[in-house]
Amino acid sequence: MPHDGCDRNPPSDTVLLPGLNDLTGAATAQADALLASAVARLRAAVVSDGRIDPAALDDAQTAAHGLAWLATYVEALRQMQGWAERLQAEGRFGEIEQLLHQIAFGEYLAQIVGGIPMSQGEIVRPADIGIDAGALTTAPEASMLIARGNSAAARERLVALMQENQGRATFGACGLDEELEMIRDQFRRYSDDRVVPHAHEWHLKDQLIPMQIIDELAEMGVFGLTIPENLGGLGLSKASMVVVSEELSRGYIGVGSLGTRSEIAAELILCGGTDEQRSHWLPRIASGEILPTAVFTEPNTGSDLGALRTRAVRDGEDWLVTGNKTWITHAARANVMTLLARTDPDSSDWRGLSMFLAEKTPGSDEAPFPDPGITGGEIEVLGYRGMKEYELGFDGFRIRGENLLGGEPGQGFKQLMQTFESARIQTAARAIGVAQNALEVALQYAQDRRQFGKPLIAFPRVAGKLAMMAVEIMVARQLTYYSAREKDAGRRCDLEAGMAKLLGARVAWAAADNGLQIHGGNGFALEYPISRILCDARILNIFEGAAEIQAQVIARRLLQ
Repeated sequence: MPHDGCDRNPPSDTVLLPGLNDLTGAATAQADALLASAVARLRAAVVSDGRIDPAALDDAQTAAHGLAWLATYVEALRQMQGWAERLQAEGRFGEIEQLLHQIAFGEYLAQIVGGIPMSQGEIVRPADIGIDAGALTTAPEASMLIARGNSAAARERLVALMQENQGRATFGACGLDEELEMIRDQFRRYSDDRVVPHAHEWHLKDQLIPMQIIDELAEMGVFGLTIPENLGGLGLSKASMVVVSEELSRGYIGVGSLGTRSEIAAELILCGGTDEQRSHWLPRIASGEILPTAVFTEPNTGSDLGALRTRAVRDGEDWLVTGNKTWITHAARANVMTLLARTDPDSSDWRGLSMFLAEKTPGSDEAPFPDPGITGGEIEVLGYRGMKEYELGFDGFRIRGENLLGGEPGQGFKQLMQTFESARIQTAARAIGVAQNALEVALQYAQDRRQFGKPLIAFPRVAGKLAMMAVEIMVARQLTYYSAREKDAGRRCDLEAGMAKLLGARVAWAAADNGLQIHGGNGFALEYPISRILCDARILNIFEGAAEIQAQVIARRLLQ
C-alpha cells in the first residue's frame, strides 16, 4: 500500500502551524487578488483596442515574464491547497504532508513578496511587474506563513521524516487514486530493477538504450498508454502518462523519454489524421512495431516554427522534401518521422506548413540513414543520451502522397499546436522524475558521507537543501497532475501545461544542482550518478519550449 503519511502522531513540540489549511486557504485567496491586480496592470500597458500590442509586449518583456512566473506560483499554491484539502477530507493529511504544504506556502509567498527566481541570475520583484505586494505582508494569514511557514525547525522535522520513509515512491502522499498508485508502483519497480543499474553506464558510454528495454516497455504498453483501445492502445488517461513518465525518468530520462515521440505522433494522428491513417499507424505505434521521431526544428529557426524553410513539392501523387533539420531525437532507429515542411512556396509563416508521416528505414551504426534522399550526423551532447540527437539533410526525399497528415496541405502548424499540451505535460512529468532521482541520490549520499565526525545530513544547510527539494518536487507534481486532469476532462489546458513545464524544469535543475553540491568534489566526478543527473536536468529548461518562450506564451494567454 502507498504511504499515506498518517502512520505516526506529530511530536508534542510540533512545528506545524495551527489551523494550517485555513491559513493556506486564506493566503491562496490573497495571492489570487495580487495576481489579478498584476494582470490588470500589465494589460493596461500592452493591450490596445482589445488586442495585445506586440511591440509593447516586447518592451515589457521582463514584466510579462514576471507575470507568467507569478501566475505559475499562484496556480501551484492553489493546486497544493486542493491537494491538502482532499487529503484532509480522506483522513490522509499526515505530518509529512502538512510540513510539505506549510513550507511550500511559506517559501513561495516569501518569494512572491521578495523576488521570484526566473533563472539563476534573474529575480523578478513586484515592482518589476508594477505592483505592490504589501497586501501579502499585512494580511495575517499570508504574513504568518511567510514568517513561520518555512522555518529551520520545519525543514529539520521534514528531513527526519524523509529519512524514516526512505525507499518510498515519494515523500508524502501524492493524492492519486488506487489505479494510478498501482501504475506508479509497477513502473517504479521496473525502473529500479531494469533501468537504474545500467543508466549511468549507458550515459558514460553514450550508448543507445538497448532494444530489449524498448521491447519490454512495448509489452508493458508504454507506447500506447493513451491511444484508444479500439486502435490498439490501453486507452488510459494523461494522468497515467504522467505517472509512467515520472517513474521511468526517475530511473533515467532517456528511458522516460522513449514514449514522448510515440505520444506526440499518436496525438498528431488522433487529432489531425484521416480514419485510414489512424487505423494504419496507431496500432503499430502502440505495439512498438513502429518507433516514431519528431522532425520539426531547423538550424536557424529554433522555437520560431513559422519560419521553417524545409520544403515539400509535388511529384505526381508523392512529395519530395528538401531542407535541413536539427535536434532530431532517436532518428536513426525510427521507422517514421512526423515531419513539418513548407508546401506553399509563396508563404512565409505558419500558414504554408504541412505535416507528413514520412516512412524511413531504421539504420545501423554503419549506415544510420540508408534511404535515398536523407543523410544525417550525430550531435554530441552533455546529457539526455540514450537515444542520440541528429542533424538531418533532405535532398529530394520521397514521401508517399497518402502520408500527408489529414490529406490536406497547410494544416501542419495547427496540427502541431494540438500536441503541445500533452508534450509539455509529459515534459513536466519527466522533470519531476529527474528531480526525484536527484533527491534520492543526494539523500543517500548525505546519510552515508561523514565529515567532522558526523553524517552530512546532520548539517542544517545540507538538510535544508534536501527539504526544499522534497517540497518543490511536490509542488511541481501537483501542478502537473492538475494539468493532466484538465487534459483528461477535455478542457483547454495550454496555460496549465505551460506552467507545469516551466516550474518543473526549474525544480529539476535546482534539485540536480543542489544534489551535486551535497556531493561536493565527488559530484564533479563522472563516476557518480549525480553528474549525469545534472547534465540530464539542464535540457528540461530548453526543449518543448525554452523557459523564455514558455513564459511569453503564458503571459500572452493571461493578457488576452
